[in-house]
Amino acid sequence: MADAVAAVWVPVEDMERAVAFYRDVLRLELDDHDSDWSSVRAGGLMIGLNAREETRIVDGGAVISFTPEGTIDDEVTRLKGAGVHFTGEISEHPWGRIVPFKDSEGNDLQLYTPPSS
Repeated sequence: MADAVAAVWVPVEDMERAVAFYRDVLRLELDDHDSDWSSVRAGGLMIGLNAREETRIVDGGAVISFTPEGTIDDEVTRLKGAGVHFTGEISEHPWGRIVPFKDSEGNDLQLYTPPSS
C-alpha cells in the first residue's frame, strides 16, 4: 500500500510558459528546469512539468488542488488579475469551498479551503 504521494506530473506544451505560470503566477518554488522537464514544490509535493510526452488534455482526469495562503476569495482576485482563466465560480460544500481554473497548458486545477470551524 502507498503511504504518500511522491510527485504529480502534468503535461505541458510550452515549458517556458508553464514554468512562468507555476513559478510566477502560483508562486511555487522552482526546483529544476530544462526544456523537457521542470519541477516545482507545493508544500511537500513535487509537481513535474513534463514536455517529454504528447499533450492530450481532455475534460476529466486528475485535478491538482491548492490551498491558498489567505482566503480563497483574495486568491481568486489575485489570480484573475494575473490573467488566470477560471472555469467556474467558488462553490460551497459541507466539506469546504472550491473554485476550478486552468493552468497555462489547459490542465485542471482548483483552489480548496476546508469548512470554517
